Amino acid sequence: MSQSGAQILLQSLEKKNKLLDQMILQNSVQEGILKQEEFDMDAFDAAIDKQSSYVEELDKLDQGFEAVYDRTREELMNNKEQYSTEIKRMKEQIQQITDKIVTLNAGNMRNKMLAENQFKKKKHEISNGVSKNRAARNYYNNMNNLNFVSSYFYDNKK
Repeated sequence: MSQSGAQILLQSLEKKNKLLDQMILQNSVQEGILKQEEFDMDAFDAAIDKQSSYVEELDKLDQGFEAVYDRTREELMNNKEQYSTEIKRMKEQIQQITDKIVTLNAGNMRNKMLAENQFKKKKHEISNGVSKNRAARNYYNNMNNLNFVSSYFYDNKK
């Protein structure tokens, strides 16, 4: 194996690391949207779409890494001394990636709770609107029937 296989693995890990930085930043954008008093559903949808594109790109990077690693694993294991600097850098990158994934998962859990609270608040607002609408309709119907007096003396025979 040439140095290029180890370099490709290292480059893949570096790209994944940068992508995780972007995902953490996007996660904080989502958190900001969810913490706003007036929930902006369009901005939240856009943030979710962007996060989804990052996840797809991350999956592609993982698949590519796995494919290259499967081809180069034996060579890396047999010649550890030759690739010691690359292996050391890969271990550092993997540690950083692991830390960022933990940070990202914690942020996702916070955002999930914030989203559930926003959705509960919206549901409550909608149910209040429905009950107010129902009360107004009942009031209107009762007021219309209040002036209606049936004639007791009216002869229904014709």
